[in-house]
Amino acid sequence: MIIAIDGPAASGKSTVARAVARRLRYRYLDTGAMYRAVAAEAISCGVSFEDTVALQGLAEATHVSFTYHGDDPVPSAVMVGSRDVTSEIRTPAVDAAVSLVARIPGVRSAMVPIQQSLALTDDTVVEGRDIGTVVFPDAAVKVYLTASPEERARRRFGDREAAGHEAEIAAVAADITERDRIDSTRAASPLATASDATTIDTTGLTVDEVVDRIAELVSGVAR
Repeated sequence: MIIAIDGPAASGKSTVARAVARRLRYRYLDTGAMYRAVAAEAISCGVSFEDTVALQGLAEATHVSFTYHGDDPVPSAVMVGSRDVTSEIRTPAVDAAVSLVARIPGVRSAMVPIQQSLALTDDTVVEGRDIGTVVFPDAAVKVYLTASPEERARRRFGDREAAGHEAEIAAVAADITERDRIDSTRAASPLATASDATTIDTTGLTVDEVVDRIAELVSGVAR
């Protein structure tokens, strides 16, 4: 079974998807981490974010994989080749660059088949921005997570502070607004709610409360 979890930045996708995977013992796939890895490689190699041909080539050449520890269904590390980029892909620089990379059709065409192959081997929770609409349009369960702009800014601000990056909440809010604009207006696989997805506003909800709702959806399909 595929559980597709979509939503904008800081809506709670990663936290909720990991928790769902651990509760249900499904494999977890973070497609955003794959685009982040390409963005990190572009920064490292000095590739312009306006050079769509070079970025497509970089995406095709970048081997992204995930390592797992024991029986934990959530990866312990994100790898590019033999290099651990788990921390590198969560920097403010990559936050700002990832939508510029993910909007490129050639980059997406390189990533989507890999995402599909990684998720089709096991029951999997897949999170991203186009999972229920493009990557797995036939997913058994589709969820679209959202939250108020204030809550999303607060979460991302907290993430950056926890990671040791300097941040101002007004700047974080502006970054999220710009990322929403790019993600929702790009020509290739724009951020959108699948017509058959269940929308959950996570504002004011605990992670367990959101997971409970998704688990109920899964249970309903499995009956």
